[in-house]
Amino acid sequence: MIELLLISFGLVVALFVGYNIGGATTGPAFGPAVGANVLSKTGAAALMSVFFAIGAWTIGRRVVDTLGNDLVTRGGIFTLETSIVVLFFIGAALFIGNYAGVPASTSMTAVGAIAGLGVATGSLDWAVMGEIAVWWIVAPIIGFWVSGMIGRYLYPQINRRVAIESSEGPLFEVDRSGTLPRLTPGENTTRREAVGSVVVILIGCLMAFSSGTSNIANAIAPLVGAGMDLEPLIVLGSVAVAVGAFTIARRTLDTLGNDITNLPLTASIIVAVVSSAIVTGLSAIGIPASFVIIA
Repeated sequence: MIELLLISFGLVVALFVGYNIGGATTGPAFGPAVGANVLSKTGAAALMSVFFAIGAWTIGRRVVDTLGNDLVTRGGIFTLETSIVVLFFIGAALFIGNYAGVPASTSMTAVGAIAGLGVATGSLDWAVMGEIAVWWIVAPIIGFWVSGMIGRYLYPQINRRVAIESSEGPLFEVDRSGTLPRLTPGENTTRREAVGSVVVILIGCLMAFSSGTSNIANAIAPLVGAGMDLEPLIVLGSVAVAVGAFTIARRTLDTLGNDITNLPLTASIIVAVVSSAIVTGLSAIGIPASFVIIA
């Protein structure tokens, strides 16, 4: 009976963490598109839910293994009780950031909590932790300077070639004159604006996929380390992320889409390309990427 209660409480806490991951990571992925009025907040949440789940189900299990098994070297450290405590502090930290409208790093929060448990029990793999920490320092610096150099020296030329400017009215409209409805450019939408809009949305989807590959582990790795089945936890975690994307993520979408800077569409594409390239590269080498910090 006690074990069943612990399992139930562990799942509730994991869902709470997933909910806050959805709130924290939807903004970095789709904030540029929302800020440039290419995508609505509801549309961003829907795309985030789908592509996060795909990333979590495919590559995400590798990062789950890293955080659930490799970071802490001694077996038996992750019990249901310790997993609940770790997940609770992860969820609480993310909730505070989301409530304040400030995007928080889910990877830093989760790895920090797990590493704290490893230090307390003398089972932390310092080599793995060191590699992760080095990339956390280097990656946002790379993103900052690459975007800074593009903005300072190349942006005028890129903008002249792309010349994407937001027009009045909707970007796309639904044409119902035929047998099947089809999506067409709006009355005032130029071809370049339509293409650029599709590009920035696709890049947001790529970032959502990358978030799934890295961040699903933050919600479920302790429970997997405690012996629970991986696949059902991935599904539950992805559902919780979707709920967070549709609700609390609206605050971080405002912060990254409007409050930090009012990005034109060309600039939004550059930011998304740089961020998604770095996040995807780190995921490919098995590093839990600090998605929010890089973006």
